[in-house]
Amino acid sequence: MPGFDFATLALLSAVGFAGPVLASLPGLRIPVVVGELTAGVVIGRTGFGLVDATDPTFALFANIGFALVMFVVGTHVRVRGDELRSMLPVAFARAAAAGAVAVVLAFGLAAQFGIHHAALYAVLMASSSAALALPVIDSLRLRGPAVLSVTAQIAIADTACIVLLPLVIDIRRLPEAAGGALVVTGCAIALFVALRAIDRRGWRRRVHVFSEKRRFAVELRTNLGVLFALAALAVRTHVSILLAGFALGLVIAVVGEPHRLARQLFGITEGFFSPLFFVWLGASLQVRELGSQPRFVVLGICLGLGAVLAHGVGRLLGQPPALGVLSAAQLGVPVAAATIGTQEHLLVAGEAAALMLGALVTIAAASLAAALAARGRAATPTTPPAAAEPRVPM
Repeated sequence: MPGFDFATLALLSAVGFAGPVLASLPGLRIPVVVGELTAGVVIGRTGFGLVDATDPTFALFANIGFALVMFVVGTHVRVRGDELRSMLPVAFARAAAAGAVAVVLAFGLAAQFGIHHAALYAVLMASSSAALALPVIDSLRLRGPAVLSVTAQIAIADTACIVLLPLVIDIRRLPEAAGGALVVTGCAIALFVALRAIDRRGWRRRVHVFSEKRRFAVELRTNLGVLFALAALAVRTHVSILLAGFALGLVIAVVGEPHRLARQLFGITEGFFSPLFFVWLGASLQVRELGSQPRFVVLGICLGLGAVLAHGVGRLLGQPPALGVLSAAQLGVPVAAATIGTQEHLLVAGEAAALMLGALVTIAAASLAAALAARGRAATPTTPPAAAEPRVPM
């Protein structure tokens, strides 16, 4: 296998176009990351072996992409707005109900398949993907109280499961991971307090104007520096960099993200690091293990259907069925689980591919549910769609 060099970078950039190409197929609504993952599978361990996912340089680039993806996901969690906050009580209730059902299903699956990852399966099935579902809601012009409520529910489930994932993926290291998570979270809170104080004094606005006028990209440089510092802290405290990226993104979302910074992040992430990360993830998966062990195909399908069933319990709390299924869409948490599990050798052979298969099942179900919601009475289109948001996999 060749080393990681400019030829490899050129190959990765080229195969990364598989994502936009598949996503452009009319009527299918295939997320961009699915094409990128597929391209990675073809050129990686499962396919022709053109790249070595274990190469340290390749892994470092992929980890940078992972941190940036989680950062962008955090910035797209909708945490501002009085109307949204008014929906929080019922959204919390529905997210909690989905989590309770997910726990029951997870222990059943773990016992059935003889794999001691019940806590991990529960988090996976309870999770949602704000970055996957919210752009779909915008593109279909879905509006109304029910849609606003499911938006809050998705944000709650997304945030909670991203925080919980590093803690449950290896129960033996729970105290160590919890300590690391507290340290990273504490730093993020301190950063939020500092940014609010800077904002109130008007310093942030002055830096923004100065940077824009002189084209120094000060905000981008600062955010990348803080992101990498938090990622280094996460590594030192034995917690996943997904928490570092997401925590920083959430801080920026609460404080307010300048449009210029959003465009810069979109360029650096979506233009290079995000496709590279997903191609690397696909290259590191051994999909042939699914064929040699069909039980993992069944496990993946069960995880996907279990997520749909868990989120469908919102119907008992007055939620339209189509929106409940839409809230089950997931990709970021399974991707993170497969990434961490592969890097740390925490999953059994074939399990990472099963997690990804489960995510694809939820995406297919959510795509169908979104189309039904657009035609049904769950929401009525009244205003033009919001501006397209950067594609991120959460």
